[in-house]
Amino acid sequence: MANPIFNNSPVFQDPVQRKGQKSPASTVSYGTAGAQVADAATLDQMYAAPAATTRETGRLTYDDVIMKTAGLLAVLVVTGAATWVLAPGLWIFGAIVGLVLGLVNAFKKEPSPPLILLYAAAQGVFLGGISQFYESFYNGIVGQAVLATLSVFAVSLFLFKSGKVRVTPKFQRTLLIAMVGYLVFSLINLGLMLFGVGGGEYGPLRSGWIGVAVGLIAVVLAAAMLIVDFDSIKRGVEAGVPAKLAWTAAFGLVVTLVWLYLELLRIFAILRGD
Repeated sequence: MANPIFNNSPVFQDPVQRKGQKSPASTVSYGTAGAQVADAATLDQMYAAPAATTRETGRLTYDDVIMKTAGLLAVLVVTGAATWVLAPGLWIFGAIVGLVLGLVNAFKKEPSPPLILLYAAAQGVFLGGISQFYESFYNGIVGQAVLATLSVFAVSLFLFKSGKVRVTPKFQRTLLIAMVGYLVFSLINLGLMLFGVGGGEYGPLRSGWIGVAVGLIAVVLAAAMLIVDFDSIKRGVEAGVPAKLAWTAAFGLVVTLVWLYLELLRIFAILRGD
């Protein structure tokens, strides 16, 4: 299973053999004796010309993804800091708008940079307000959650780059089953919390040591999702997909990172609670 955002774009999926596709050599014309029709001067120019880079051909590069991801995170951090200082109560507004924009962007076939930037801004409002709330109860907890998020991201990237964890069909199926189970579990917990069954600050199934255990499982799932995200980006770069899809890749990474941060924030809050 890939991140739904990547999975919605066929270019990031596993390559499929295309029938009837002509090879570049098939477009070259040949004379009656089988010799290629081209003069010596043309051939000299072709061999002397420098090879075009992926950027010059308008194809996706890792630099594109890095720059777009950094830009989205910068927007998120700036709006988050502003919300923290000026209006932390707007976090619920940011949560709703972020959810709507997240769904819209996830199901769009073509990336929309303005909508993706607005999503990052809305998530900044949400995270800025909710982080200020947690920080007011547990001093230093936001710094801990940010550091832990960066650490999990770095470990996931290392495991992927080193080849110690490979995104195989079995890996994806296992992740799919685990994600569906986590989603069902979360919906049940939310329902119990709304109806006041079992108590607990985060619902009966997400409080105390049970909450910590479930949170750690969620962190592992988020880390696995990051690895799948990296694999999807790698396939996109190798396939030479259009550079504009760097926005899709950056959006997918930010969605996973936001989820990871919230899970870690909740774990630290439970551990530091009474």
